[in-house]
Amino acid sequence: MFLYWLASYFIGTFLTAWWIGKWKKTDLTKMRSGNLGARNAGAVLGKSAFLLTFLGDALKGTLILYIGFHYNFSLEIIAIGGLLGIVGHMFPFWLQFKGGKGIATFIGVALVFNPSLFGIMAACFALFIGLLRSATLSMVIAFSIYAILCWIIPTFTHVWPLSIAILLILYRHRFDALESWKARWWKPIK
Repeated sequence: MFLYWLASYFIGTFLTAWWIGKWKKTDLTKMRSGNLGARNAGAVLGKSAFLLTFLGDALKGTLILYIGFHYNFSLEIIAIGGLLGIVGHMFPFWLQFKGGKGIATFIGVALVFNPSLFGIMAACFALFIGLLRSATLSMVIAFSIYAILCWIIPTFTHVWPLSIAILLILYRHRFDALESWKARWWKPIK
């Protein structure tokens, strides 16, 4: 179990954006946001880099779960493995704990771990993006709903470790969310 959790963290530290940047001879840590995730990779290197980074980071999340399922660990142990994979992505030891923001890895984990809860989150995101016209704010709301449902619906309680991942993800997105909120609703008094 502890070896599984350790392996989950180490798998999480495989940052697809970093490798794509190396392949393209670009240090993404010094470009735009400096974030090693799909959004920054796409902004700097184009749509194909976004797609490859998103898929690579999501697939490592699913790999962590499949390892846990293969060894017949309990759902809570596997959920903690998913959490640690997301933590590894966000805080890789070999890059001074400066990685990505965790969205793609979370999606890979959440989609495989509990598709129905993921579906609720995706539906909330679709609803709010239609209303708010802001992907960042819609993501904050949808992820928050996911975290709350982990705790209040008995059939989802085994997913509770992923609510911790959501707190970390929302913390890493706090400045983006604030900027989106200001752009949407805050109007300076003239």
